[in-house]
Amino acid sequence: MIIPTYNERENLPALVRRVSDALRATPAAEAEILIVDDDSPDGTATLAEQLSSTAPVPVRCIVRRGERGLATAVIRGLREARGRVCVVMDADLSHPPESIPALLAALDDSGVQMAVGSRFVRGGRVDLHWPLHRRLNSLFGRMLARPLTPVKDMMAGFFAVRRADVQLDRLAPVGYKILLEILVRHGFRRVMEVPITFADRAAGRTKLDVAEQLRYLRHLSKLYAFVLRGRR
Repeated sequence: MIIPTYNERENLPALVRRVSDALRATPAAEAEILIVDDDSPDGTATLAEQLSSTAPVPVRCIVRRGERGLATAVIRGLREARGRVCVVMDADLSHPPESIPALLAALDDSGVQMAVGSRFVRGGRVDLHWPLHRRLNSLFGRMLARPLTPVKDMMAGFFAVRRADVQLDRLAPVGYKILLEILVRHGFRRVMEVPITFADRAAGRTKLDVAEQLRYLRHLSKLYAFVLRGRR
């Protein structure tokens, strides 16, 4: 379980509790919660260490100093993870931890390369409290990325993948859309989208700002160039 964090102290206790409950419902003996923190000034890493002594599932925290960014934090987590299968999710509780077993179950099929917690397949939805401008931003972002992958929710941050299937040296993300980066760079087509209900963040402030949106456009330009070169 890989969770990138920056200033998520308020969400951490409920997140660890719910993720622990979900992981205990799976047969994975090597399950752990790996928090990759970008040296949060609010004490996220300190609290993660405290929770590690009481959580029913092992909690490990890696603190990155001098580097920030959700996508590169996930890559660090994939590099450091001990399990055969990695689940990635946001720390703000917008993704339901209760759907973790369904993502893992989807990978039981050896033909499935990745499982994605999806808002846009039958049974998935976005919580009504999600602001209109965020919905429009999401729609516009998906439209721009649609030619790159058949996955409906390619902007998702909630997914499961076998660690051996991700070649980390292929990845060169810009910004925060690590799922899109993995999908395009690896050419994954056998992707199972598991319906989820996506909620607005439980506490704290969104990291999505104009600078992040500009980085997304830069990221798209790199991915389109990669595809036009024939994925070499």
